[in-house]
Amino acid sequence: MMRPLGWGAPGGSLLGWWEATGRPFAQLPRWGAGLVLALLVAVTAWSASVTGDVHRLEQARSGPSVTAAGAPGKDKGQGDIALYSRISARVAAGEGYYAVATDEQRRAGYPTRPFVTVRLPTLAYLHLAMTPAGVGYLLMALLFACLLALPRALAGLTAMPERIAALVLLPISGAAVGAPSAALFHEVLAGLLLTLALLLHRRGGWGLALLAAGCALAVRELAVPFVLLWLVFALAGRRWREAAAVGALLAVFAGGMALHYLGVESMRLPGDPVSQGWNSRAGYALPLMAMARLTGLLLVPVWLAAPLAILPLVGWAAIGGRLGLFAVVWFVGMFTMVALFARPENFYWVQLTMPAYGLGLAFAPRGLLELWRSAAGRASRQT
Repeated sequence: MMRPLGWGAPGGSLLGWWEATGRPFAQLPRWGAGLVLALLVAVTAWSASVTGDVHRLEQARSGPSVTAAGAPGKDKGQGDIALYSRISARVAAGEGYYAVATDEQRRAGYPTRPFVTVRLPTLAYLHLAMTPAGVGYLLMALLFACLLALPRALAGLTAMPERIAALVLLPISGAAVGAPSAALFHEVLAGLLLTLALLLHRRGGWGLALLAAGCALAVRELAVPFVLLWLVFALAGRRWREAAAVGALLAVFAGGMALHYLGVESMRLPGDPVSQGWNSRAGYALPLMAMARLTGLLLVPVWLAAPLAILPLVGWAAIGGRLGLFAVVWFVGMFTMVALFARPENFYWVQLTMPAYGLGLAFAPRGLLELWRSAAGRASRQT
């Protein structure tokens, strides 16, 4: 079956060779498939064994926050929601964003240094233009757009039952858009935009994907690893026009961040609280906890949710192609960033990978079967 020309065309490069290999698990030699299976079993067993760490991080996340003065504050998640709500309400009333954001964070004991502790103003301005309820409808519209883009993105890489399963899993993975506070969280909107960018990309037709990625950058600067990875793929695939466009987007983003820095600096006061930093090194138990709390895995026990949270990664790795490789590198990189730098209360950074990550669960069964067949020395038919 003909494969789609997403994330670059085959030929003359390492990425072209990767796409030409088809489904990678089906091509593995016996020893390679056995090694991957052993690694998967070890990781699954480890994830089930860190239940205690997941509970500890959950307690740290949901426990009372501590203000700059050392006094107990509100629940961290609720505190963030209330903070963003107050900022948006005051901006809607006609006050300037940077004056409001720094004042509200100062009053609540939130840091304003370094400047990235103050969110980009995009979401507050969207609330001004559309109201929070309107942003909620925007989230629903983006989820629907992802549903429309999904079949074409998966054509040639997956079988029809897998595409149907992915269509079912997409709204489940994106269930956060239905939460009452979804319109107040930057990561929910940015995650939908990044998922749309991932699914819209086509050879010679990446403009809409670039627009979606640019909008994600405007909402949350933590979307930049996705765009940097895109640049690497474009360069590796020798797609110079695309690489130039992605580079230009990054240059515009850098300029926007410089303006954001100036906006925050102009409102800073002596004695403003400073962030405690982002070097928590909480480990991979933190993204596992996040997956168990931000998805439908919330309905199952943690000891089962943690291993299940790994299966989508297996599914994305199994489909191969540019899409599969890009997704795996992006997810692993994002989860590693959370494991190294995020504090327990920053668990929602993982939302930047949703709903895309959850789609991998649709591809995991055939991927596991291909691994088993390769390990047993039996040929697996390509689709």
